Amino acid sequence: MKIMFITPPYHCGVVEVAGRWIPLQYVYLAGAARAAGHECIIYDAMSLWHDHEQITTRIATEQPDVVCMSVITATHNAGMEVLENAKRVLPGVTTVLGGVHAHFMARSILEEHPQTVDFIIRGEGEYILPEALEHLGKPDELRKVRGLVFVDGDDIVLNPPALRHQDLDILPTAFDLLDWPTYRYFVIENSRLGAVATSRGCPHGCTFCSQQVFWERTWRARAPAKVVDEIATLKNRFGVNVVLFSDEYPTASRKRWEELLDLLIKADLGVFLLMETRVEDILRDQDILWKYRRAGIVHVYMGVEATDQDTLDLMKKDITVEQSRQALALVTQHGMVTETSLVLGFPHETPESINRTLEMAKHFNPDNAHFLAITPWPYTELYKEFEPYIEVRDYSKYNLIEPIATTKTMSLADLDHAMVDCYRKFYMGKMKDFLTEPDPFRRHYLVEAARLIMGSSFIRKKMATGAGMPKEIRKMIQKLRNHSSTPTTDISAIPRF
Repeated sequence: MKIMFITPPYHCGVVEVAGRWIPLQYVYLAGAARAAGHECIIYDAMSLWHDHEQITTRIATEQPDVVCMSVITATHNAGMEVLENAKRVLPGVTTVLGGVHAHFMARSILEEHPQTVDFIIRGEGEYILPEALEHLGKPDELRKVRGLVFVDGDDIVLNPPALRHQDLDILPTAFDLLDWPTYRYFVIENSRLGAVATSRGCPHGCTFCSQQVFWERTWRARAPAKVVDEIATLKNRFGVNVVLFSDEYPTASRKRWEELLDLLIKADLGVFLLMETRVEDILRDQDILWKYRRAGIVHVYMGVEATDQDTLDLMKKDITVEQSRQALALVTQHGMVTETSLVLGFPHETPESINRTLEMAKHFNPDNAHFLAITPWPYTELYKEFEPYIEVRDYSKYNLIEPIATTKTMSLADLDHAMVDCYRKFYMGKMKDFLTEPDPFRRHYLVEAARLIMGSSFIRKKMATGAGMPKEIRKMIQKLRNHSSTPTTDISAIPRF
């Protein structure tokens, strides 16, 4: 059969400021479907900024037998519209939905959209999808496919959960199906941006996180040598020179992580690496942070989330405020760019507490900070606690950018204004540091990042008033645009720590 994997045409501002990101989940799913004998197409409508009309035209042109889509909560509405249009122009097409939101909300989705969604995949789809395709039209056989949810007559069939893959290294990939010129990391000139998953899952229990619920606090890792081989393939075959480690927690095992770093150093691939990790792992790895940098890691994201201990404890972050400050400082000392996020809008939040968060954020001194609205996904531990405060039920707003819940003393408008004010004050204070940074690579990187953030449609729209954007922000953006610094696109030219 001909299988078409489509990304929902959803845009919310901040996520797309830094680059165009590959849909790595489709690389694995298409790899598995192709290995089973199917023809596959990856159509990244989101990265191409195609609208619903263009997507529908493409579906009609390609005439796929099956349309597959992965959704998170924020992209669910857009995804449903794509599938509705697919059914309209191709009445016989089979539609398959997966992703975190579909995993948890399968029954309600089929109850609300019985004519739009034929099958929902719960869990990892690399084995579920090919098996379901093999048994299309055979309800009795489909009832045996673990992880599959579908409507059979008047019944919604929820099959038992699928088993997790024990060997992530044997999963086939389909990187060749991507339109590679689309993917760029805007902070680094002449970049081609790829992604690699070095592991899956996270054993921690942060109450706001959908991933720990999805993976049921499990963690599985790929062999370091396989990860390095994949990065080498991305560079040598597809011209990728910036790679995102897409997994939530690549550093869970110190032994395995250090082996990966050592192999990357030995391979000397000349690739910029972007990663996410936890505060406590940076502190654990103080003695080998030089290996991070030598391996090619230039950007480290850590979710600090809060600057007061009570809120950290409420979120079950299992870290202290001081540990967060120390970890950010250590990464900076080793020449890497730091990024963190701070979550605002808990029920106890007040303008005063948000101001304290901002002041502590300045004290933490990360290179980049994001001030996000707490978003209790309907399937997380926080949801019941927040339900009395939730005013927005439109899932497209569940994006961490737009407040959906009030606090005991603040309205949605109050929170929205406070978030943008935090961005304004934080980056106004950082601008001098960026422009005077002595390391040429870091200086150019930070200036570009700040220019992109402060000039993004999200910030510009939020800050605009009846008279237009505030004068101080216009001046800041113009100063960043006018700043001249020599971009570094060759990682071999960057100081090696």
